Amino acid sequence: MNLFSSRRALTLIVLALLGLILASSLSYHYVFSKSARPDYIWHQVKRGSLENVIAASGTLEPKDYVEVGAQVSGQLESLAVDVGDVVKREQLLAEIDATVFETKVMSAEASLENKRAQLEKLFAEQYLSEERLERNSHLFTQNAISRDTLTASETEVKGLKASIRAMQAQIKADTASLDGDKATLNYAKIYAPMDGTVVSIAVREGQTLNANQSAPLIMKIADLSVLTLRTEVSEADVTRIYPGMPVYFSTLGAPEERWYSTVRQILPTPEIVNEVVLYQVLIDIENKDSRLMDSMTAQVFFIEDQAENVLTVPAGALRRGPGGPGVLKQTASGTERVAVKLGMRTRTQVEIAEGLNEGDVVVAGIRNPETGAVEENRRGPMGGPPGGRRGF
Repeated sequence: MNLFSSRRALTLIVLALLGLILASSLSYHYVFSKSARPDYIWHQVKRGSLENVIAASGTLEPKDYVEVGAQVSGQLESLAVDVGDVVKREQLLAEIDATVFETKVMSAEASLENKRAQLEKLFAEQYLSEERLERNSHLFTQNAISRDTLTASETEVKGLKASIRAMQAQIKADTASLDGDKATLNYAKIYAPMDGTVVSIAVREGQTLNANQSAPLIMKIADLSVLTLRTEVSEADVTRIYPGMPVYFSTLGAPEERWYSTVRQILPTPEIVNEVVLYQVLIDIENKDSRLMDSMTAQVFFIEDQAENVLTVPAGALRRGPGGPGVLKQTASGTERVAVKLGMRTRTQVEIAEGLNEGDVVVAGIRNPETGAVEENRRGPMGGPPGGRRGF
């Protein structure tokens, strides 16, 4: 009886020890296998668009505009338009007091009329002198008058002809002067030199304008149907920009809306601002709905390369391998390395040309179990620098 009890107790002890060992083993396997299993960040392969751009900023301005000034001095008598008015070419814009110019025109016309009357008198005197010369010539052949009398008649005719030519020259000069005075009088009325919109007015009615040294600015007229985006690009990027290059921009008031155009011109002379060399790039844009306005600030993106409706994965999903670039693809049994062929890439996204299908799930990174931070492929695709542009 005692022996049986001892064996039974020993058996129970052995079973208890085995159970303890088994439980410890299972617990160890569970804990350590869980901590060793990577906590992957998964990404589903989708179609999207990629683009490499050069970013810059710029300001909108009218492509065609005219600063309308005054060519004569005087008091601004009236303004026929206001800011925002749409005007047509040759439309009256403003009038300057023309009293002085009208007086000069009237005086020049009177002087010209006086000289024309004097010319008619000279023609009459010439007719009389020529008649007298003809008569004296007949008398001289008959020895009825002296040679001196005939010579005096000839001299009188020549003198009158010279006076007529001088008077005709004076009339021509006075006519030109009168035309100038009339032109000056016309300058008192200022007309629109082009079709457009009055974007600013620099004077007020009753203001005295002095045009003796420089033409005073009255207003600015601009064609707002086509605007020019004047963009400043650094010397590091300007060599990659060319005329006809596609570009889009957005304004501060509507950052979600894009306006598309192309580069028109790159100005060769830079501006140096705080020792930074900046080149101006001009972009024309049609303002069909008149939503864009003068002096608006724009964020500009010059498109170097782009791809639409392509399969994309994060750049951190690429892995180095002996067979070229690849990704870790999710499978029923875990993960599997799949070789891929790459297309275009940006700093954050890569185009997958071959190797994956839309809807596949790949590893985009690993979450650190201690910090919870996402650890992507820090060395970049294929071990290159992060965000690099190395091709495959």
